Amino acid sequence: MNIQDTAIVNWSELLQLFLRFSFNLIVSLILVRVLYYQTAKRKDYLFTFLLISTIVFLLCFLLESVKLQLGFALGLFAIFGIIRYRTTQIPIKEMTYLFLIIGVSVINALSSKHVSYAELALTNFMVIAITFALERVWLLKHESSKLVIYEKIELIKSGRRKELMEDLKERTDLPIHRVDIGKVNFLRDTAQIVVYYYTNEVSNVSMDVTSDDDDD
Repeated sequence: MNIQDTAIVNWSELLQLFLRFSFNLIVSLILVRVLYYQTAKRKDYLFTFLLISTIVFLLCFLLESVKLQLGFALGLFAIFGIIRYRTTQIPIKEMTYLFLIIGVSVINALSSKHVSYAELALTNFMVIAITFALERVWLLKHESSKLVIYEKIELIKSGRRKELMEDLKERTDLPIHRVDIGKVNFLRDTAQIVVYYYTNEVSNVSMDVTSDDDDD
């Protein structure tokens, strides 16, 4: 039965939508909830990634009948690149996961009927496997950095670098392994110092110094 040439229910297409959507959701959850969130602990990006994955998949799947070309898929990246939430700068790692989520959703939605479910599953598995290897095996130590306004400028001399690092470790309670000296203000006797530490070595750190996160 049709209404204005539109079928009320197309059971085969409905089943395919359910199967592909469920499959895409499972893959997205593995990438975002298991691999990304376990290290980043950012609920705001978790929310964003899952919703973007859902809407991109549905958009591609439901508009597949208009014979969308590669330009449409690339246009999606451009759209989200323009959005990019201009009020804040998204770190490179989060932008990579965003690109990954959009790409996987487009693949799962627009893969033709000539692509078997086994090939589709293998493609998604390879994406998950490579992401897992990079996130959990090769890059076990995720390096983060903080910008610290430091007042003991006598310690920024090259010969006193060890004393500087020990003082920063004691005051910030961070496992700092290297530092970069930035701008020095001799009028206020302060210096901008970027401290680097491994995130997985940090637990319940409370900082009283002026800082700004910038994950590498």
